[in-house]
Amino acid sequence: MSAVESIESNALEAQMAVLGANARAAARVLAGTPTAAKQAAIEAAADAIAVARNDIIQANVEDMAAARAARLNDAMLDRLVLDTARIDAMVTGMRKVAALDDPVGRALGDWLRPNGLRIQRVSVPIGVIGIIYESRPNVTADAGALCLMSGNAAILRAGSESFHSSHAIAACLRRGLSAAGLPADCVQLVPTKDRAAVGFLLVMDENVDVIVPRGGRSLIERVKEESRIPVLAHLDGICHVYVHAVADAEKARDVTFNAKMRRTGICGAAETLLIDRAALAMLPAILAPLHEAGCEVRGDAEVCALDSTAVAASAVDWDTEYLDAIISVAVVASLEDAIRHVNLHGSHHTDAIISEDQAAAARFLGEVDSAIVLHNASTQFADGGEFGMGAEIGISNGKLHARGPVGVEQLTTYKYKVHGAGQVRP
Repeated sequence: MSAVESIESNALEAQMAVLGANARAAARVLAGTPTAAKQAAIEAAADAIAVARNDIIQANVEDMAAARAARLNDAMLDRLVLDTARIDAMVTGMRKVAALDDPVGRALGDWLRPNGLRIQRVSVPIGVIGIIYESRPNVTADAGALCLMSGNAAILRAGSESFHSSHAIAACLRRGLSAAGLPADCVQLVPTKDRAAVGFLLVMDENVDVIVPRGGRSLIERVKEESRIPVLAHLDGICHVYVHAVADAEKARDVTFNAKMRRTGICGAAETLLIDRAALAMLPAILAPLHEAGCEVRGDAEVCALDSTAVAASAVDWDTEYLDAIISVAVVASLEDAIRHVNLHGSHHTDAIISEDQAAAARFLGEVDSAIVLHNASTQFADGGEFGMGAEIGISNGKLHARGPVGVEQLTTYKYKVHGAGQVRP
């Protein structure tokens, strides 16, 4: 490293340390902030985004131009683009978060011990949350609102491709905080595209309590490898739709099409279709609308024998998150085989069964080891907004602390409050 590079690195590290110290100070204020003040801040931030709509769209135009010049794929471009409808959705989502019950201070348990001690388990904010995300500028608004409502300060590190859009949105969040009389530093955005900032953030364990990465596998792997801070990870969305032997043909067709094609670039998009051999007669009708929409079908030998336009799937396909108009299709012999395939090849994210057999559906939902399992519904419902959470920071595939959509409740932890009358332990 040259002397100039060393000076620049030291300056960036110092800048990140200031962000951390400011966030910790803001978190202490937020922890005791009344519900009404948090709601007012989120509402004011939503108002600011609505007023700054044109400025945000103009910033996004700049990001989109750079993304196209960098030849980002269609899925990445779809995640990045902001228009009036998406900004309206951002504002609506924030207002829904503001209307939620306050997750802080909930009584999670309350009991009396034989020695007279009263023990309460009460929800509290985590503290400072570092959120690292790629492409989606709307995460800036979602993460800011969720952290505020759950009483946490946030340090946001947007992807370089959404740099201008995210800064325009973050400025609105900070205006909303100031308008409500709360520290603007409750939400801070890392002010540089330098990837080294991520490395510094991942070791700021004195001032950051949890890291939430939201992006591709390379980002998640880097965060897991380098972080000294607990990580709430969002991994691949290798999601399945299984058409059971006793499936309704119309539901199977419509749900599969929506699960794959509504938005191909989101983590809840179906990547693999499994069809029971007993339901194989339904397959041409299920695949027809996919073909018409330009979706490439990669099938096993039985699927290719039935569908001349399908291409042969390789072993890699069953473990691939395409995030594109591509779907792998396999024939399974039974419900047991479908469950085995999903648990082996899935990413424990979201998987669906289409069946009119309630017992079979109950078994699938019980035995598939995924954060979200659905019966007769599209995998694209894997979304905090659709779950009534207003918004989400991401979908956690893990099993500790939070699983599935990460909303306001999942951004809290708890403490024990013990009330005595002078008891001493014998």
